[in-house]
Amino acid sequence: MNTDDKITLVATGAFTRYLKGRRLRKTPERFIVLDKVMSMTDHFVIESLHDAIEADGLHLSLGTVYNTIELLIDAGLVRRHTFGNATAQYEKVTSISGNHLHLVCSQCGRVKEARDPEITRILNSRRYSAFRSDYFDLNIYGICSRCQRKNRQSKSSSKK
Repeated sequence: MNTDDKITLVATGAFTRYLKGRRLRKTPERFIVLDKVMSMTDHFVIESLHDAIEADGLHLSLGTVYNTIELLIDAGLVRRHTFGNATAQYEKVTSISGNHLHLVCSQCGRVKEARDPEITRILNSRRYSAFRSDYFDLNIYGICSRCQRKNRQSKSSSKK
């Protein structure tokens, strides 16, 4: 069994326990959404998740996808991020996702995940009274290399 299969199996068990503990129905549609989320490798928006499910030949309403994502967030299997003024983006949570940085391009909105052991060490060493931290997500805003290249090219072409 590969790592992705193990992650999906663990997530399925956690989601089943979550639904059972709250006396919610274990519908096939909810597990279709969970399986697709667990197959995602990057941040995603609800509409792209819905499109990916539809591309697999499965038909779920957009409302079902939204409602299931809310359950997955509550179950701790998905995190919601709002980068700047952009539409909310989501990412799956696994035991290996942990603390990380998001490098967010202020021009195109692209998000790249990064790890910085020094920042992680500093933030993990911080203690706050009457608060226990579980994880952190740090967003760093700037201009990605692709947009920097485009900006240089448009500046050089406008000088001609």
